[in-house]
Amino acid sequence: MKILVTSIYYYPEIGAAPSRITNLVEALQAKRNQVDVLTSLPNYPKGKLFDGYRNCLYMSETINNCHVYRYWMYATVSKKPLLRAWSILSFALMIWGFAFHFRRIRRYDRIIIQCPPLPVATSAMLIFKCLYRRTTIINVSDLWPLSAVELGAMRKNSLSYKLFAWMERFVYKKADGIMAQSNESIRHISMFSEQTPKFLYRNLQKYKTAMGKRRSKGNLKVVYAGLLGVAQNLLEIIQVIDFKNIGVELHLYGGGNQANVIKEYIDTHNTNVFYHGVASKSEMENILRSYDASLIPLTVHIKGAVPSKLFDIIPLAIPVLFCGGGEGAEIVRNYQLGYVSEPRDYLSLEENLIKLSKMPPEQYISLTENCCHVAQEHFNFDEQMTRFTSFLNKFN
Repeated sequence: MKILVTSIYYYPEIGAAPSRITNLVEALQAKRNQVDVLTSLPNYPKGKLFDGYRNCLYMSETINNCHVYRYWMYATVSKKPLLRAWSILSFALMIWGFAFHFRRIRRYDRIIIQCPPLPVATSAMLIFKCLYRRTTIINVSDLWPLSAVELGAMRKNSLSYKLFAWMERFVYKKADGIMAQSNESIRHISMFSEQTPKFLYRNLQKYKTAMGKRRSKGNLKVVYAGLLGVAQNLLEIIQVIDFKNIGVELHLYGGGNQANVIKEYIDTHNTNVFYHGVASKSEMENILRSYDASLIPLTVHIKGAVPSKLFDIIPLAIPVLFCGGGEGAEIVRNYQLGYVSEPRDYLSLEENLIKLSKMPPEQYISLTENCCHVAQEHFNFDEQMTRFTSFLNKFN
């Protein structure tokens, strides 16, 4: 099968979003599909075009036997709404240049379109479904514009909300199939497109499952690896919880709009919090294995959101300290992967940190072994890809 994956993010960018798409592409290739990628010139997460990709509007390259077609976009990490909007719109407009590749597009059996951003997904749907009548699958990672409203970034019933809501309905209704990361997302999407075939596609990892492990000596070493933004609000956590006083170390990896402020706070306060900057996908597996637990915070419940880092860590025998709600919290509770506290309930989070730090060695080993078992039996990457390949083959 010949497949085109359309996404604003892709390797060599780092972070959950590009990692998710890169894993999908590599897994589809492993199933003997020929996969191409339509994406932007790499700039995430720093908002600057990478070396070797500057001063051009378009370029193509081959990465791991995958043809990658890249188009320019306005790169920025600005918080200003107009600049962020132009960043997305610039790529949504630029991919129309790919629409002139008539013969190439007609050869694709399936088109997988990443959504959000909605303007990019809408452009891709107009090109590949409305213009070329290709079989299109929408890959929904977040429920926009609902997520923006829940994060306080957009007012419901505002003009921008109505525009994004129209785009959302358009791409769901036009899609031949839909893949989503949570059951909650699938229920929401079904309100707009009940009959469209859907597939629950978790952002699982290809890591070799560990066999359980002992806790390191001394302080409990907790890791957070991911976006340092408003939705996670690590800044508030390190301001409220005295990690040094409770004998816990918190190690942070990643970038985002809170990264510089967090670094400044750590530099000016005597805490047990350490910021290590951004690490590549290839480095993260070994980095994560060296820690005793992982912190996953969400300041508000975002409908349909399940933090992808949850599936990064459980195959590595790392217990979870989940501070949030929704389906992610349910997974941690139901499968007994660690401890859960409510969003922004930092007193309860501190109690869970202490509880885990004082856990008897035998109980800790049992907890890590359960993480491995759950990853192997319920969140297995290879089994999911086998089912997803069957899902793709169902379309005529």
